[in-house]
Formats: sequence, structure tokens, C-alpha cells
Amino acid sequence: MPLALAHVAAAPAQSTQVFILSNGTTTLPTGAAGDLSAEAQAYVATALADDQKLVHLNHFSHQHYFVVLAKKPTPEQVAEALRRSGHALHGQLKKEKTAEIFIHNLSETPDAALLLAEGLALTAYQFEGYKTDEKSRKPATLTTISVVGDAATPASLTELDGLLQGVTLARNLVNAPLNKLNAIQLAESIATAGDEAGYTTDILDLPKIEALRMGGLLAVNLGSPEPPTFSILEWKPEGAQNAKPYVLVGKGVVFDTGGLSLKPTPNSMDMMKCDMAGGAAVAGTLYALAKNNVPLHVIGLVPATDNRPGGLAYAPGDVITMHSGLTVEVKNTDAEGRLLLADALSFAKKYDPELVIDLATLTGAAVRALGTEATAVMGTADTATLAELSAAGHRVHERLVEFPLWDEYADHIKSDIADLSNLGKGEAGQISAAKFLERFAKGYPWIHLDIAGPAFLTAPESYRGKGGTGMGVRLLYAFLTNKLSK
Repeated sequence: MPLALAHVAAAPAQSTQVFILSNGTTTLPTGAAGDLSAEAQAYVATALADDQKLVHLNHFSHQHYFVVLAKKPTPEQVAEALRRSGHALHGQLKKEKTAEIFIHNLSETPDAALLLAEGLALTAYQFEGYKTDEKSRKPATLTTISVVGDAATPASLTELDGLLQGVTLARNLVNAPLNKLNAIQLAESIATAGDEAGYTTDILDLPKIEALRMGGLLAVNLGSPEPPTFSILEWKPEGAQNAKPYVLVGKGVVFDTGGLSLKPTPNSMDMMKCDMAGGAAVAGTLYALAKNNVPLHVIGLVPATDNRPGGLAYAPGDVITMHSGLTVEVKNTDAEGRLLLADALSFAKKYDPELVIDLATLTGAAVRALGTEATAVMGTADTATLAELSAAGHRVHERLVEFPLWDEYADHIKSDIADLSNLGKGEAGQISAAKFLERFAKGYPWIHLDIAGPAFLTAPESYRGKGGTGMGVRLLYAFLTNKLSK
């Protein structure tokens, strides 16, 4: 059961309530004291004076929680601390088997209730999974988060709910295994989500992909018993403010064995169901934009296949001709994601886009450089656009670190027999991969996001959880909606 967000004028008596207090609060404001006894108020005041950031008052029939804003140097860090407070609060609510809470914002941060609710809701996400025992299939107790009075507007809660549904879609797609989500099923799931939210989906099948001569996608698919797909998602509402569309491109490798350049295992191939996280993020972003009726024209492109060593699988040494007409020498079949993306980036030119952003779990080099805490970003867009995207990353705590695309890195992908090689040197792998993509991202400003680190977590981490995080949805939504005229 999805978690519902609601707006209410007042909290009912004997309900579980959460009060957000300003940093430095040592005595309860009138709005938080309510009908608390003098003893209860004294207990909370003592806890606040002791600098506790989450105070729990147990009335047995219901609970009171007091969340104190963290003292941080920037508003973005305060916001992230509130999301993490939501995660901590969720642990308490789960322990108490609470079904509904009512949030009051008594702090000086206007959107504190929304941020706390965001952290709560992202923490509350559960992948439905495939367990059959009754306990595992029992729905979560918490069903409703209600924000009281002017702590948030009904419209802002509706928007947050639409965004969270987009994140949930992305997480669900990433967490599904290959035998439940092959390339065809991914395309169909994206189309079904579009029917729900309001965007359209055109699924190109194998004959259409062949007609378009998408040599990269076709080569990676050669070892698979199942055909590839190329999904075109479009959200074009009446009154869209942008004359030229924003195009989002997402890698859709539904499982990556490495092909004939087989990955070692464990801790390499085992979690490669997540290799379509870029495509999932594109779908989740389009879902959120459509659900919230954001007046922007946005197109999503998701080339999809699995990468296997069977049948007529492409081999190291092969030379393939891409959609753009460039030739590529295959040095390693595990450098497959860039081949799919290159065809999609070449195809994107037909839309005369305002900006193209691609997302991909592309390189282990990005993970080694940044861990799971940040995304590597590179591109040809101007510095102002890159700065806007980075600022959006800080607002939602999906942070970006820019790497250079200097001309010298082109030497890393030179080939003796083709226009370029699909594999760079042993160093700067995230840069050589982006340098490869740059050759196909022609005729428009372009940004590449290597989300290999934060897209999938093997251990729980605050509200990001374990497994698919939905990385990219909140980032792109914040960036794109900031483009709207105020």
C-alpha cells in the first residue's frame, strides 16, 4: 500500500504528532505544549536542554515526537538533516506500529514539514518482492503522513507525492530481476506507467531498430535470446514553456554479464540487474513531471537489452557501425553501455533539443573515484547550465562532481582500425567513457551523468535504503522545474 500524504487543518486529540522545532529550542513553544502535563513538558525541556535532536514522549495510546533542526552552515545541509531526521523518526514509528502521524512545523524553515515527510516517505519504501510467507507480505503499518495547518500547502504536498511516485517507479524497476524485467518487459512497464501518469510511449522493436541502423544497441543484443527495445517517452503538455524539448537518455541494460568479456563474480555480476538504473531514472522523471502536470516539453529515450555471451555475441576485435555512421572497434564487450547510449545520443539530434542529459551506471571508475556518495558529471553544456544542475544536486542531496573532458583524453579511445575504440586506458575510465559519448552528442548542449555509485546500494544508507535508490529522479525534477518561469 503506498504511503499517503495529506493536508489537515488540525490534528485530532490523542493522535501521534510530530513537532519540528528550531535549533537551540530549550523550552516548548505554546503550539507544541498543547495539553501536555507539567511533568511531560519538563521531561521534554530537559531532553532539549541536553541537545537531543529527536525526543519521544510515549502516552501509550499515542505518541509525541519533537524533531529539532540541526545547526548547519547552509540551507541545503539543513534540508538534508531534516530528511535524515525523517529516516530516524521512521524507525521509532515502525517500532510503535504507528499508522498515521500529524506534522507541525514550528521552526523558521518554511518547508521543514515537507522535507521531514520526504525523508519519512523515502525510508518507508519497500520493494514488494517475491516472498510468499505471510509476515513478509504484510503491509507496513504507517499509511498516512498528514501535515497540519500552514506547515505546508495542499499543492506542495500533491507535488511531493507525485515526485515520490516517480522515485518509487524508478526503484521498483531497478530492484526487479532479469527474469521479471527483460528489455521487452521494461519497455512495457514504462509504457504502463506512462498511461497512469499521462506521458506517451512509443516502443521501437527489433525491425525498427535495425531500420535505424543502431549498430551499438544491435551489437550488444547479439548474444541475447530476447530482442532489444528502444522506448521513446514524451511529455508535451499544452502550454509547455520551452520551445525546444529537453531530452533525457537512460541506459537500459537490464542485465550485464559483461558479454564475452565476462565479469568476475561475486560483487560484480551479481547485482547487474541494476544496470538499467539510468533508464529507470528517465522513466521516473517523466512520471513525476506528467503526474504533476509540469509545463515543460520533455522527451525520454531508453535503449534496452541484456548483455550476454551466448549465440552470435559480439566479440573483442569486432568493428561496428553506429547510428551516426561512425565506426567503433570493440576492445571489451563489458564496455557496452556507451554503445547503447551513443546510438540514443545520435538519435536525439532529430528533436533539435534545448539540452540532452544522459544517465548511466557506466563505469567502475566513477565508483572508485567517488564511492556511492556522488555522481560524476561531464559535458559540453555551458558552465551556467552545469552550475544549475549542480545546485539542484545540492538541494536534493544527489550531488555531482565535475570531471574534465580535455582534448587529450580523446587519445584514450583511439583505434588503429576504426574511428574510435569502446575502451579507454586503465586510468580515468569515467572520463574516457564520457569522451566516447561526446563523439555522438553533436548539435546540441549535452551533460553526462555517471550514476554507477549512488544508483544501487548493497547496504542500507539512511532514507536511500538498500538496493535501487531512484538516483536521478529528484535531481532532474529539481533541475527542470527550476527552468519554469516564475
